[in-house]
Amino acid sequence: MSAPDMDAGKMARPRKWGWLILLSSTTTLVCCVIPIVLVSLGLGATVASLYSTVPFLSSLGLHKEWTFALTALVLLAAAWALFRPGRACPADPDLAKACQSADKWNRRLFFGSVALWGISFFTAYLLLPIALWLGVF
Repeated sequence: MSAPDMDAGKMARPRKWGWLILLSSTTTLVCCVIPIVLVSLGLGATVASLYSTVPFLSSLGLHKEWTFALTALVLLAAAWALFRPGRACPADPDLAKACQSADKWNRRLFFGSVALWGISFFTAYLLLPIALWLGVF
């Protein structure tokens, strides 16, 4: 395998930080949204068994401020990495194609992660006050 082929293979592999971003925003979903939705649907026993089976979820829920803050910092770092000025793909056509493909997938992962974080934030911090204000509860 020649050096350009090796570089193209290296560029085509997804970057690990892209998956880290998705995983970190998923923790906010698991810690806060899923339990709230399940309890709202009357499935409190399911949440209790989930928390007893996976005990670290209670730690995430107890420290949700830190969970959301750290996840927001990871998302901000990812936004800087994806959208910083002067970022460009190589001039070589094969490397440029691999770079553009990786960039497209990284952006999809990023926006999916931001959407998950936003839904989680709304559910964890805004849903109950809005419901109380509207008189739903």
